[in-house]
Amino acid sequence: MRGIVKVISGICGMITDIRATADEQSGTVKLEINTGCENIRDLAGELDIVNPFEEIAFRGEGPETLRLAAMHCKHAACPVPAGIIKAVEVASGLALPKDAAIHVSKEED
Repeated sequence: MRGIVKVISGICGMITDIRATADEQSGTVKLEINTGCENIRDLAGELDIVNPFEEIAFRGEGPETLRLAAMHCKHAACPVPAGIIKAVEVASGLALPKDAAIHVSKEED
């Protein structure tokens, strides 16, 4: 099974394509992450194969995706790490594919 996610990050203008493919024999998920963002490319260079059960919970050390994001992402609000975890969930059959959204606006006083 495969999970495919496109993250349009916002004001930075970066687009990230994530392809997560489950390996039914090993129970792991292989990640392919393509982006114009240097920071996410650095994260992707260290995040190749993950255990989906470790990625979807904060138990223990928490998701490897978020640990590596803390090392490589300069912006804490970057939506790409959440997109990676969503792709892993879908690929592993732990969630159904459904769009998620964050709508951001500013209200003047």
